[in-house]
Amino acid sequence: MSTETAPHDRSEAESFNNSHLLDPAATTASQEEISGEIADLHEAYRQEVLAGKKAETQPRIDFAPYRSSLLRHPTKNLHHADPETIELHSPAFGQRDVHALESDLTIQHNGEPIGERIVVAGRVLDGDGRPVAGQLVEIWQANAAGRYIHKRDQHPAPIDPNFTGVGRAITGPNGEYSFTTIKPAPYPWKNHHNAWRPAHIHFSLFGTDFTQRMITQMYFPGDPLFSLDPIYQAITDKEARDRLVASYDHALTSHEWATGYNWDIVLTGSNRTWMEDEEGEN
Repeated sequence: MSTETAPHDRSEAESFNNSHLLDPAATTASQEEISGEIADLHEAYRQEVLAGKKAETQPRIDFAPYRSSLLRHPTKNLHHADPETIELHSPAFGQRDVHALESDLTIQHNGEPIGERIVVAGRVLDGDGRPVAGQLVEIWQANAAGRYIHKRDQHPAPIDPNFTGVGRAITGPNGEYSFTTIKPAPYPWKNHHNAWRPAHIHFSLFGTDFTQRMITQMYFPGDPLFSLDPIYQAITDKEARDRLVASYDHALTSHEWATGYNWDIVLTGSNRTWMEDEEGEN
């Protein structure tokens, strides 16, 4: 759960912010070294589960292959704090009410954005499978070249003047949501030498007040970068990782217009969708 007030990509930003703090040997580690560390940690986890340990459904906040997590994870016990009274009443998540057209990221500018048009749709559910209606859902993402509209994202990929990469929607009576957007591309980051993040879309869900914000990521099926990415692999349980991957849905795909992906978000229970810890969104 997070209390950030504006959506943005933290993995790219954090890699810039923390690059001067990391041991140079860490950021120049090879992919083979990082993959070896991931394999060792996953094997240790597998042995623990075989020995009776409960399955982990959330990411490890100090996952060594994800280098900056060692610098940013909490080192003291967490304490509950009462929010200010004003935060519990009449939350204002933007400068205006959410408009239905905000869920279409391809019509926000004067021209058509470049890239593969997609529809991402699903339902927000509680742990018992009941729909969560009236939930504010925000998304943000890189463009079709893997570039964010963010001052810290300076890697040499083109900015699309017709794509900002931000949208929002309110879930319907059956917990349903739908976004039309452009499929994002992978992008490099500074965790180690030749490090690339799999293509993903960030999701933020709000409850009834500012203290109820949860952030997660949705990935696309069959991405060859999954096994190489220490952020994705920080979720040591494979079934929990798999719940972050959308499925291609031909029923959502529309003729000569857009391909479709289905992704349900489960807020509680044993099958809950992984959410980022408040000390480190990625």
